[in-house]
Amino acid sequence: MFGTVLVANRGEIACRVIATLQKLGIRSVAVFTDADRAALHVARADSAVRIESYLSLDAVIAAARTAHADAIHPGYGFLSENADLARACEAAGVVFVGPGVKALELMGDKIRAKEHVSAAGVPVIPGSSSTAAEDAGRVGYPLLVKPSAGGGGKGMTVVERPEDLADALAGARRVAAAAFGDDTLLLERLVRVPRHIEVQLLADGFDHVIHLGERECSLQRRHQKVIEEAPSPLLDAATRDRIGAAACEVARSVGYVGAGTVEFLVSDEAPTAFFFMEMNTRLQVEHPVTELVTGLDLVEWQLRIAAGEPLDVQQADVRLTGHAIEARVYAEDPLRDFLPSTGTVRVLDEPSGEGIRVDSSLYAGLEIGSTYDPMLAKVIAWGPDRATALARLDRALAGTTVLGVRTNLAFLRQVLADPDVGAGRLETGLLGRLTPAADVAPIIAAVLARHPAPVGAWGTDGWRLGDPRPVRYEVGDVEVAVLGPPQDATVTVGDDAPVHASLTRTGPTAVALEVDGVVQPLRLVSDGPVTWVGTSELRFRSRVERLTDELAALTRGTGPADPEVRSPMPGIVVSVDVRTGDRVVAGQNLLTIEAMKMEHRVVAPSDGIVTLTVRPTDRVALDHVVATITGHPDEGTPA
Repeated sequence: MFGTVLVANRGEIACRVIATLQKLGIRSVAVFTDADRAALHVARADSAVRIESYLSLDAVIAAARTAHADAIHPGYGFLSENADLARACEAAGVVFVGPGVKALELMGDKIRAKEHVSAAGVPVIPGSSSTAAEDAGRVGYPLLVKPSAGGGGKGMTVVERPEDLADALAGARRVAAAAFGDDTLLLERLVRVPRHIEVQLLADGFDHVIHLGERECSLQRRHQKVIEEAPSPLLDAATRDRIGAAACEVARSVGYVGAGTVEFLVSDEAPTAFFFMEMNTRLQVEHPVTELVTGLDLVEWQLRIAAGEPLDVQQADVRLTGHAIEARVYAEDPLRDFLPSTGTVRVLDEPSGEGIRVDSSLYAGLEIGSTYDPMLAKVIAWGPDRATALARLDRALAGTTVLGVRTNLAFLRQVLADPDVGAGRLETGLLGRLTPAADVAPIIAAVLARHPAPVGAWGTDGWRLGDPRPVRYEVGDVEVAVLGPPQDATVTVGDDAPVHASLTRTGPTAVALEVDGVVQPLRLVSDGPVTWVGTSELRFRSRVERLTDELAALTRGTGPADPEVRSPMPGIVVSVDVRTGDRVVAGQNLLTIEAMKMEHRVVAPSDGIVTLTVRPTDRVALDHVVATITGHPDEGTPA
């Protein structure tokens, strides 16, 4: 076994690999960029080496030499499927913890992989390696634009009409180049109502290949997995054996060694039919659910196989026990179209208990920037059956608090409560049809925390005779009315029915909110003008601010909206589609901003003349003014 292993990654996966290295008594070496100098994986490793970029082959190899590492574990993403890294490791006398160059090159290129698998008789989805318009027409619309060299849903774009193809190709190329260093694309027919099912493999250097069952990864948003589970609630035992055997055959055909995953699309209407999509020649983000139902440590087996050990597990030994479900916690704002979020973690609570596992790199005080992927942590639950696993995961998410940065925690619980999810009726478009709902509990808690207790006829808002009147608060766009002291108040949120609510402080930042007899533990922190409760960022609007807006609306009348166009998220301007002085129409693309490997197009809110205030490569903050739209000088000024 190795003496020292360098982990060429960051975040929760680096912490995960380091944990197994420590379990095996292997010295761990982390790498970090300036943005990650204070990251948790750096603190947990036995030593750490600074590098310029996680995508720099030369920097990673130099770090391995500096650390006298015997092997490099690439994690997932970054260079994990890069054949050049495997070659560089071989040249440097360092073991690459992953498959050989042949498998990396063939399966890392989605175009060649499909051709290879199709020749072996495995069914594939119609597609083309050419992105020409005529080839797109032959593939057929709607189609999917996919980066050939990557995974994780990055750069994948659905194109419904021929006239949308050019913009989709340009955006996908930018994301692919930034995320994978290769902007090659392929086109693929979009399968309606599909289910995304993948098979986990282990293969040693002695021609021994086994599968560890399948994972259902159909709950996705923008082709990015959000919730995964094992086993799939769709497949029967016979189909599980067939799809597992097909995945093993794919691995054997390229001499695969290590842990890998073969991904399939399965028709919800015909679950016995499956189509090869791609092979991920690395560890998957969702590997914990397989570990929980099989009892195997996949990182440990990666290391043992890379060290030349044979598998001592036979296919007949693999048993899937119980059910496991994983939820990915992202730094994003579901109420703002899931745009990436940045900030500093003020308070952190991570769950524990029977059947609960958390893979995380978070700590209180950690700054979440816009440089890297928005995934913060993974919360995983195991149960003897699917219903128990779902219930445990929901309780675990309810007990997870990340204050200081917006997250998708409330949306994850909303997904788990969906009747189709509970019944196992899953497909890749399901999350796109769910509208994120605002959670009123944090709003009530924030209001009660600052609501005063009146004394006699003299309340804090003045003296009055007769029946008491409610005190009104405006939190963002929501009005809250409170009647009575916070210990025994009647609260109305917007047009909702009145509820009885009270707030009890149980710690410096901990509170217990009771609403109509139901008690919910929450965390509450005030940070300047922002109050963080649960996972929500809340801003109170003063009476002066409300009056100012009302007067402005009266003055503006039916004239145009605010001419300032603001950035919907912090990030970097990657392209500009217009020039200052151009005449634009409402909905026209102005520029594109990238953050956390995601792109967002900023469009004109109205017709007019555009004036840009940013250029490509400029870094912008949330709500930064990127352009203004004014009326044409010959058209006069609206009243």
